[in-house]
Amino acid sequence: MNHPIISSLLKVYIAIYLSTTHITSFSNAFTAPHHNPHHSTSASSSSHHHHHHHHHPNKRSAAAALFSTSSSSDTERVFTTDPTAEASPEWELDCYSRPVIVQGKKLWEVLITDSTGSFRLCEALPSNKVNSRELRRVIEDAIDNAEVKPSIIRFFRGAMFNMINIALSEVDAIARPSRCTFALSQWLEERNRSTYPTMSGYRATMASAPARASFLDVRTPIKLPDALRGEKYAFVSLPLAEFRDGGAIDRDNVGVGRLCPVGGEFGKEFPADAFVQGIAIFTARAEALASWLAGTELSGFHADLRKRTLVMETDIENEYLMAKLNDLQREEAAAFEEGKDCLGGLHFVSVQLDDDSDPAGFWLLREIPEGI
Repeated sequence: MNHPIISSLLKVYIAIYLSTTHITSFSNAFTAPHHNPHHSTSASSSSHHHHHHHHHPNKRSAAAALFSTSSSSDTERVFTTDPTAEASPEWELDCYSRPVIVQGKKLWEVLITDSTGSFRLCEALPSNKVNSRELRRVIEDAIDNAEVKPSIIRFFRGAMFNMINIALSEVDAIARPSRCTFALSQWLEERNRSTYPTMSGYRATMASAPARASFLDVRTPIKLPDALRGEKYAFVSLPLAEFRDGGAIDRDNVGVGRLCPVGGEFGKEFPADAFVQGIAIFTARAEALASWLAGTELSGFHADLRKRTLVMETDIENEYLMAKLNDLQREEAAAFEEGKDCLGGLHFVSVQLDDDSDPAGFWLLREIPEGI
């Protein structure tokens, strides 16, 4: 698979990188299941709808103005569409209480969108009907009314895992616990910023609760098995402009990877000349590692500067230890984390044979923001 554009781009920036610093060998830390029967299917299913991607030059700038809204007074349901976005069979779902009190009770909402944000469905649940049966009804209604039916439904909220899993168990789509709910995260941020605070029962104190239960923070990352270990890696960066509409990197040239959308409300404040921080992994087993990553719901990388580790995050709460950091790497990792903070958690990973080859897989990722 040849993607000369992305390859030459990375080559330029890796060359710049190499002239200023160095590529590091992984410690023995780097490694996952030797065989995953779902490799090829996961990789192909997660990217099959990308092949028909059409380019919309003004895609996101016009999006807000083009949202159409329909709601009915008997159920508190709001459905909006963005006609400039191509509908996707990969859906994203959340069901949770919001920082709003309605008639003395917390407001509960179901939010459903797809990975391109082509539609948004918000339905409030009465507090005595927060159960899997009611959630399944909302999901099945949405599927019945959808032109493009979902093949995968992702959900990130671990606190609601059981209820969402039960609701999805009889739905004709794959339930995927995942932090790759990029369109949903952006929508939740918008609602937290501009919708909930305007509601009469808004409680700012309820809005500041952390997204992750504290017990999750004591997790120990799992070591990746030798079969998938990368030999070398480098902290690298690419211009944000290359990921925007008209840039060189799009869904058609990222191998088995995925791209977090960077349009709409999210990203409009970022400077035009910003650089996205990333990690290039060089390995003789690039194809195997890329296809394994494609099946893991890869959601991000973070450097734990205190423990001096580079960690990969997958699914809702899995973590893999990728490398241990020495003093110099720790400095580079600190710059990587700082760059992520400047761009709302945005970063990328590229898996390739060497610094001269096309990526076998390329992912533009975003950490789920705290407190959504």
